[in-house]
Amino acid sequence: MSASADRERVRRSARQIGVWTGVASAIVMAAGVGILVAVILSTSRPQDDDGGRPDRFRAGALGGNPDHIVVDVDRVLPWVIVLGAIGVALLGVIAWLTARRAVAPLETALRAQRDFVADASHELRTPLTALSSRVQILQRRVARGEDIEDALERLRGDTAAMDAILTELLLAAQADQGPVETATSDAADAARAALELVRPIAESAGVELRAELAAGIAVAVPAVTLTRLCTALLDNAVQHAPVGTAVDLSLVPGHGAGHGSAELRVADRGPGVPEAERERIFTRFARGPETGRRRGFGLGLALVRDMATRYGGSVAVERSSAEGTTFLLRLPVAPGAH
Repeated sequence: MSASADRERVRRSARQIGVWTGVASAIVMAAGVGILVAVILSTSRPQDDDGGRPDRFRAGALGGNPDHIVVDVDRVLPWVIVLGAIGVALLGVIAWLTARRAVAPLETALRAQRDFVADASHELRTPLTALSSRVQILQRRVARGEDIEDALERLRGDTAAMDAILTELLLAAQADQGPVETATSDAADAARAALELVRPIAESAGVELRAELAAGIAVAVPAVTLTRLCTALLDNAVQHAPVGTAVDLSLVPGHGAGHGSAELRVADRGPGVPEAERERIFTRFARGPETGRRRGFGLGLALVRDMATRYGGSVAVERSSAEGTTFLLRLPVAPGAH
């Protein structure tokens, strides 16, 4: 959001506080005056010309002057004090509620800023780790005098992936969680891009990546976003997979309850997720059991669910046991796709 837009938002909030407080003050004052007038009328009496005690119901018959009234100050003054105190309290509450409502957009903006910093930190961790691994491979190849063109090409791909992630994060922050980008991508291509991104991390961890991807499935999700979703799920699986095991990625068309969607599954051979933890792991900053490997900030799976939901999809633990865990990511197919 631009600086001018921020200033306009602040001015709009200030105007709202002024208008709402003014209107509320007028209403409270009008109500107070009305109540005070009613109290005065109910406690007053017509003046008796000859000084006798008035009868407010028969003042005219006893010769009293109905144009003159006497106000009992001892009875009215407590009402004035009480009404004044109530009015001040009401105005204070109204001003507090008005200010709270007017600054709500500022609270939202600050929360979005914190989320953006945390998300960017987490999202860049995986490609940076992959980049570091590829640089080490490149150094070894250079030392042995081997061909490095392939490694350089992969490095260029990693930097392009980081640039795309940053661009999308910035666009998402500017959109302020508004309507998502409408785009279509080939699910298999995006999944393969994620595999290539995570592969050096898996190799360093002694984990094999395997894939079985159905061709021709187009989803209503941008390619960069789908690659991010697959990367986060694969990265999570690699972190929890024992050395010497494999992580499987599969892509099939949805059937039954998942008809009209693409189903991506990521399966590892890790220790499993307890049933009581299967929802908590999708919350921000939730941590699973320690694996002795690199640690993230507990944002990966939370981001997967957030992004999948924004695009009309879902993610959940499909099954889990001591033999491993399978995550199921469902995303809507593109309109007109078969």
